[in-house]
Amino acid sequence: MSFHFQRDLEQLRKKILGLGAMVEDALSKAVQALVDRDDTLAREVIRDDAEIDHAEIEVEEDCLKILALYQPVAQDLRFIVAVLKMNNDLERMGDHAANVAKRARFIARRDPIQLPPDIVAMSENVKTMLKHTLDALINRDADLARKVCAADDAVDRQKREIADMVRARIYESTDDRESLLKLLDIPRHLERIADLATNISEDVVYMIEGSIIRHHHADEG
Repeated sequence: MSFHFQRDLEQLRKKILGLGAMVEDALSKAVQALVDRDDTLAREVIRDDAEIDHAEIEVEEDCLKILALYQPVAQDLRFIVAVLKMNNDLERMGDHAANVAKRARFIARRDPIQLPPDIVAMSENVKTMLKHTLDALINRDADLARKVCAADDAVDRQKREIADMVRARIYESTDDRESLLKLLDIPRHLERIADLATNISEDVVYMIEGSIIRHHHADEG
């Protein structure tokens, strides 16, 4: 049973990392579609969200199968519980990336508007958080996971600054108002992806150390 158990755990690890890579790719493409006004790329992100949904279902089914077959304990049990939670968060990230792509499509099909300079920087910070979250999972690195949690505050500040800037332009503009309203949604979706990356990083710390840091990481800074 031990050989089959370890084999199934390794397959589960590969699947959750594969799902993470799909979400990372979706986020990169969605932001690129916004910057380049690329309707085709935006549609690709929206279409591929179904693949992320399918992968999430597969991972959940594998987790439940392992729990039923092997009844794991201790660190192995923590790993499977963490994967179940990460799995849901990654799927939700994919939904937010698809929502960014939908807003990018709307904006691309109308007269060009100037993007807030910080929106690209914010998206890069969010992508870095997601990458570091996956790296922390791969390398079982609790310190890196904690750094992801600490990075969330900077993304929150960027979201507020961008939102304030876009709102000011909405009040001043009449012609671009619809596009600006869609643009206003984008930092909100990016912020939610960062929040979900933070959730996953908290789960990585739990998986490694068995300690729950939710609601406490902000006090550590």
